[in-house]
Amino acid sequence: MSIVFSQLRAFHAVAAHGGFTAASRVLNVGQPTLTIQVKELEETYGVELLIRKPRHTELTEAGAALFEITRGIMTFCDEAHDLLAAHGKATKGHLRVATVGPFHATEIIAAFKRDHPAEVQISTLLGNSERTFRHIVDFEADVAILAEVPEDPRVTMIPYRTHRVIVFVNRDHPWFKRKSVRLRELADQPIVLRERGSTTRRAFEATMQAEGIRIEPVFEIESREGVWKAVERGLGISVVADFEFVPHPNLRALEISDRTIKTQYSIAHHSGRGHSPIIKAFIDTVRRMKGRDASARGTQRLS
Repeated sequence: MSIVFSQLRAFHAVAAHGGFTAASRVLNVGQPTLTIQVKELEETYGVELLIRKPRHTELTEAGAALFEITRGIMTFCDEAHDLLAAHGKATKGHLRVATVGPFHATEIIAAFKRDHPAEVQISTLLGNSERTFRHIVDFEADVAILAEVPEDPRVTMIPYRTHRVIVFVNRDHPWFKRKSVRLRELADQPIVLRERGSTTRRAFEATMQAEGIRIEPVFEIESREGVWKAVERGLGISVVADFEFVPHPNLRALEISDRTIKTQYSIAHHSGRGHSPIIKAFIDTVRRMKGRDASARGTQRLS
């Protein structure tokens, strides 16, 4: 038995947009037609995919499982369109970038826009590494900039940059005039941390546990800016990747003198989507940037 694509597309649109009315507007297909297509799909396989309610629809367990599959299928269909439309032409389309922070994202996107000044629309999704990873797995983003996630055959990872984790304190802290701190000194300090799933937090906690040092988290917040504000207000000290620290008159960055804690940032995309022209173009930009970085480091060593 071959599945009918139009029925699958109708189901996906209804599931994605929460109802038949919204789906009909998106697909520009009459609502009765969509209703018939979804009903025929359910009857063909003897399953209930949607629970119809007066103002919206809900997915059944089977419907939710199918929706996970159709998200990938529809993404590949979009890519097929982009591939054919772009064949022999400049890269075009909509690039969705998921990222753990603005720093690397803005520098890469700026370089990508220089390479493709007018052809690509770009949108971003911001979150911690775990959430960013899920955006790739669930086909909600095309590429991602993230760090320290487990290997997964569904996702291709391209190493980008390595950064050190540093400590920062506010102006009223006794360490404000220091340049560095030893790891064991952190044991007695109130510490403000990002939520679980944050790259820097994971690397920091793993190192402290390996060294047998207990820490005292006093505040947890799902925002990099929130952590900075909490430290500035004196709620505790915190840690951050060195490239993310922005000089501030009320904050001081301190090196960890006796231990190096590192985070590895990578560019990721779904392993099944390496053929996508727009993803290829993004990766090409990243590789050119890495090449320029390597040349610059070589020049510095020679000078």
